[in-house]
Amino acid sequence: MSAPDLNLLLTLDALLSEGNVTGAAKRLHLSPSAMSRALARLRDTTGDPLLVRAGRGLVPTPRALEIRSRVSQLVQDAQAVLRPAEAPDLQRLVRTFTLRSSEGFAENFGPDLIALTRSQAPGVLLRFVQKLDKDSAQLRGGAVDLETGVIASAMGPEVRTQALFKDRFVGVVRAGHALSRRKVTSAKYAGGQHIGISREGLEMGPIDEAMRALGLQRETAAIVGGFSTALALARASDLIATVPERHTGNLRAGMHTFALPFATPAFTVSLLWHPRFQADPAHQWLRNIVLETCALSP
Repeated sequence: MSAPDLNLLLTLDALLSEGNVTGAAKRLHLSPSAMSRALARLRDTTGDPLLVRAGRGLVPTPRALEIRSRVSQLVQDAQAVLRPAEAPDLQRLVRTFTLRSSEGFAENFGPDLIALTRSQAPGVLLRFVQKLDKDSAQLRGGAVDLETGVIASAMGPEVRTQALFKDRFVGVVRAGHALSRRKVTSAKYAGGQHIGISREGLEMGPIDEAMRALGLQRETAAIVGGFSTALALARASDLIATVPERHTGNLRAGMHTFALPFATPAFTVSLLWHPRFQADPAHQWLRNIVLETCALSP
C-alpha cells in the first residue's frame, strides 16, 4: 500500500470547511477544475464520496462529518509545527541552561549574568561547569548549552561562535607591594616572584615566551589552575599574578594592577554553541543576555 499524499489534508480541510468546490478553490488559490480533480483523488483515497450533490449544492456524507473536526485539527497542528518558533514568555520560562567556562569568567561575569537573567526570566536556572580543557565534546553532545573561551585552531566547523570581548594580560600585586610604588620595568618584573597559571600544570606559558624574546626569565614560585586562585595568593603575599584584564575585573578589587612592560598578544574571548540551538528562541535570548553582560561589565 502506497503512502497517502498528505498534501490532500489541506484540500480536504478546505472542502469540508467551505462545503463547495468553488469556495475551497479560492481558499487554496486553485482553479475550480484543479479542486475538482483533487476531490476525485480524495474520494479514491478515502473510499467515500465525501461531498454529494443535493439540489444546486453539495452536502457532506456521514464519513465527512465524522472526520471534519479531526482533519481541521490535524491541519492546525501541522501549521503550528512548521511555522517559526515564537518568542518565549520569559516570565513563564522554566529551563536550565548549562554554561561551560573558566572560573575567571564565572566569578567575574557570573553575578551580573545571574542578576540580569533572573530579572527577565525568574524560572531560568544557570548551571556553571568549569572548563578544564579546550575539548568541546560536551557542547557537541548537547550536555552544554554555551561555552566561553578562546577559539582553538582545531575547533570543528559545526560549532557556532560569537566574539564577546578582547582581552590582554596585566600584572597584579597586593596593595602596598613594592611594584605598586614605582614604574614597573621589564627587569623589575622579571626580578619578582611569580605565580604561574596553567590548567595542565605547565611551567611555561605565553608570558614566559614573550619574556624569552627579550632575553628575560621570571622565577615562578607556584603554579595554580585558575585566575582567582592566583589573585588570592597574590593578595596575601608578595607574589606577582599575571592575569587577563577583562576576565578578572571584579576579582582584582583592592589590588594594584599594572600594564606589562613588554608586548603580549591580545586575544578574543568568544561565545560558542552547537547549531542545534541556533534557532531556539530561548537559547537566542540567553546568548543575547551573555553578550549584554559582557558589554556592560568593565
